[in-house]
Amino acid sequence: MTENSTDHPISPEKKLIPIYNSRGDIGAFLLFPYIFNTQGEWIGWVTVDRIVFSVHGHQVGTLSKDPRILRKREVSDGIRRQKPPEPPPPIRVPATLPLAPQLPEITINIIDVLDEAPELLPPVDFGDLRDDMD
Repeated sequence: MTENSTDHPISPEKKLIPIYNSRGDIGAFLLFPYIFNTQGEWIGWVTVDRIVFSVHGHQVGTLSKDPRILRKREVSDGIRRQKPPEPPPPIRVPATLPLAPQLPEITINIIDVLDEAPELLPPVDFGDLRDDMD
């Protein structure tokens, strides 16, 4: 790896994108491929096909174009698990944040993860879904 800033997983050229919940509040930030909570802690990542995983490798849902993190209310047992990427450094959350765009309603069989199930995206040191340390 060279000293070029584009070699780092979070280079200065990447843009911090707010991820909203259905109430219109910012619930997370995307600095592709990493997702951070509003305190700047790493809580997950997103693939190029918009599938969202927690830092523990559990599939959480999908990133909609709004952008929101959505998942089906009823989840099958076939949820795949991925090996997490190398942890990124924490980010600094901006002092001023943009207002949410007009967000369309979601159907009854879909939940907004940041609104209804934020425990699915815990930081690395927290969460019921993390592996045992033994």
